[in-house]
Amino acid sequence: GEDQATWGRRWKMLFASVTGYAMDGLDMLILSFVMTAILKEFNLSFAQGGLIATYTLIGAVAGGYIFGIMADYWGRVKIFSATIILFSIFTGLCAFATSVNELNIYRFLAGLGLGGEFGIGMTLVAETWPAEKRARATAGVAMGWQLGVVLAALVAAFVMPMWGWRGAFLVGVLPALFAVWSRVGIAESDIWVNRNAFKKYMKKRID
Repeated sequence: GEDQATWGRRWKMLFASVTGYAMDGLDMLILSFVMTAILKEFNLSFAQGGLIATYTLIGAVAGGYIFGIMADYWGRVKIFSATIILFSIFTGLCAFATSVNELNIYRFLAGLGLGGEFGIGMTLVAETWPAEKRARATAGVAMGWQLGVVLAALVAAFVMPMWGWRGAFLVGVLPALFAVWSRVGIAESDIWVNRNAFKKYMKKRID
């Protein structure tokens, strides 16, 4: 539709997805900015430090697949919110890691949420925006990552000097507040709702 309410939903969905991508970029880039301090505190080699980032990426790949399937069954917005909460909590827990093994576990679990949000956010926009404006809308979502890079640089510049690398990870908890807003303020896409209703109808007829 072209009514005001429909466009309001579309813009809210776009804003939520852009913000989600920004939080993804923030989460990933914070690790890069604080890596030197982590290597020093835990007396790690560069190879061991690289594994921390690798565990994050492995989690992101797995999360994209797992949560993508879950979103098809239980709804985009519900799983979208869950993934943001997941990577926010475990990014925050990185600040309390007492060993590199503990940090690796937290980074892997944060990566699960990050990967899940990455795919679902784009899907939400693609399913709600009209075809003739979909390219610019999805391009806007992708720009959220660059915003996250800028935010990570600001965190490194202003938070790390005062609270160290652990304080920088604590900033990652903030997206959980956004997840609460996104769950309350955004409805499921009509495409998912209609398809889910059709599946239930067909299952009922078969039974």
